[in-house]
Amino acid sequence: MMNLVAIDTALENCSVGLSAGGTTFSRVRTIGRGHAEILMGEIAALFNEAGIRPDALDRIAVSVGPGSFTGLRVGIAAARGLALVRHLPVVGISTLAAHAYRASLLSQDGRPILTLLPGRGGEAFGQLFSAAAEPLEAASNGAVTDFAARASAEDFAVAGAGAALLGPGFSPLHLDSAPDISTLLTLGAVLDPADHPPKPLYVKAPDAVPQAGARIARR
Repeated sequence: MMNLVAIDTALENCSVGLSAGGTTFSRVRTIGRGHAEILMGEIAALFNEAGIRPDALDRIAVSVGPGSFTGLRVGIAAARGLALVRHLPVVGISTLAAHAYRASLLSQDGRPILTLLPGRGGEAFGQLFSAAAEPLEAASNGAVTDFAARASAEDFAVAGAGAALLGPGFSPLHLDSAPDISTLLTLGAVLDPADHPPKPLYVKAPDAVPQAGARIARR
């Protein structure tokens, strides 16, 4: 039986979960910011609670976004660090995929599921999945009104915190923002690390980019 630890610092939660010997342990704190200050302490406390050592792990799972730029870097760095010391595989799981999996457990009509997270300035991050939570399209960033129009026209089920922005006429399967840590444990155990590397999924390019015109030419 696989021993697996999962880490989520993508959004407002600092969450860690551990599946060991058929028993699941978790610690979830909603903090908004400051993940770097408490994450390693939460991981240590989780191991103490479960009564196992890090060298008993078989795999690590970590949320890779979309989410907070800083939060993602904290969680992914921690996962990579633990994996490097123990020579363990790491599975990167997108926030949108985690929301789709949870929504698939709640859905009863077989419709495709559009998972959404709020963006800035009337935009959202979204991705379309099958009723079984298999990705049908890549994650994208766009206007909430565009996502609403498409979801209505194509009769998608919707889920995730961004679904609250769509307006009347929708009944979201859930309105989660941060991914559920038990979902990360479940997906982390079955997804192939080779196909799901621990790399940040930002979807949208950074607002600040280097000014090419201001660079000094190399000689």
